[in-house]
Amino acid sequence: MPLNSTMIAVALPEISVDLGRDPSTVTQALVTSYLVAAVVLQSPGGKLGDRVGHARMLAVGQALVAAGAFLGFVATSLPLLTAARLLMAAGGAVLVPATVALLRHALPPERRGRAFGLFGAVMALAAAMGPVVGGELVEVFAWPVLFAANLPVLLVSALLTLSAGPAPAGPGGVRPRFDWVGTGLLAAALTSVVLGLRPDGGHAVVLLVVGTALFLPFAVWEGRAADPVLAFSLFRTVPFAAGTVLVAVQNLVMYALVFQVPLVTAALFDLDARDTGRLLVSLMLAMVVTSPVAGRLADRFGARWVAVAGSVAALLAVLALARLELATAGELVVPLALLGVGLGLATPAAQSASISAAPAEHAGMAAGAASTMRYLGGIAGVAVMSLLLDADGTRTQVLSDHRTLMVVFAGALLVGLACAVLLPGRIRTTTGRRPRGQPAGVVVRRFRS
Repeated sequence: MPLNSTMIAVALPEISVDLGRDPSTVTQALVTSYLVAAVVLQSPGGKLGDRVGHARMLAVGQALVAAGAFLGFVATSLPLLTAARLLMAAGGAVLVPATVALLRHALPPERRGRAFGLFGAVMALAAAMGPVVGGELVEVFAWPVLFAANLPVLLVSALLTLSAGPAPAGPGGVRPRFDWVGTGLLAAALTSVVLGLRPDGGHAVVLLVVGTALFLPFAVWEGRAADPVLAFSLFRTVPFAAGTVLVAVQNLVMYALVFQVPLVTAALFDLDARDTGRLLVSLMLAMVVTSPVAGRLADRFGARWVAVAGSVAALLAVLALARLELATAGELVVPLALLGVGLGLATPAAQSASISAAPAEHAGMAAGAASTMRYLGGIAGVAVMSLLLDADGTRTQVLSDHRTLMVVFAGALLVGLACAVLLPGRIRTTTGRRPRGQPAGVVVRRFRS
């Protein structure tokens, strides 16, 4: 899904020419609509998994993405391409929570860190490779192949799913009706907030006020719903709330810098996209290498201290970026790599701790809520960057704006550091004498506070 999300960026100019549409219109139709649908549908997608079974929802997500990929490959108009992107966004909004929930269900607590570490590494690598892979495919073939390229990946995924055996059923018994009212209120609130946070969005203040206001009736309704799409009791669990906020804060900083670095280097050094991409490789590569290691460290030493170490590293990286004179673009490499190490350390630990803290019956809901927060963090970061950075100013102005942003990011990472301290310590597994009444073979696990 991250590969699919970022591949399309390089093809937007060619799609605009082929369809005879304005580039901004194509961007709104294919990128903004995808983003809104992906954010809005995460929580409902996770909740459906809790109701009918996450393996079944994984198959539904695969089918939706495949349908969107095929439609996009054969589409000859912008409305059909938009429909294809919406189908793929809906599929992704089902796939990601289902995958996270399946990891939570299938693995014992002491092995979840390494699983989420690998998960994070693959996601980061896919996002980083998207523009490269997309550019090569468009150069050799044409933009429709970007949609068709999803089909072989989906086929492998489906075969792996089938090899795991029949999908387990969801919870049995009579259940309340799905929370359509809550879903509608949440969708309206998130849509308004996301559109209000767009860098090029009009009526931003009005949309943000309306979106924020809609969360009040949503919260009231969810408190009364028999089976809410989002149970606010999840956020009263300290590890879940702390881990979710930590990941959102880190996404805020990472995505803002992914967009900021190209603008700053183009303004100061007149770097092209290829040279800027090489700078950002240090960030992404450090994340990819560190994430699997971080997962194993979290399993061994506990989520708290790994997340604290990662948060401190990220904070030091941002402070280093703030102190740079930026005489050369190469000065950015080491701080960006250190930031990647920090993000790679903290994210798997935070994600594993937060999802493990959620009740098993709400794993999908928790995964959907965490994914929504992660998306919103990234969107907010890009919005803050766009608001505070004037890339058309003088060198002195660009440097001043850059340092102001680093101060903002440092403040956000301090919030993340406070959240990291609240994560649980190491899981201790003991197999000593069995307490009276406990069945043989039961493994007792305790969290060190």
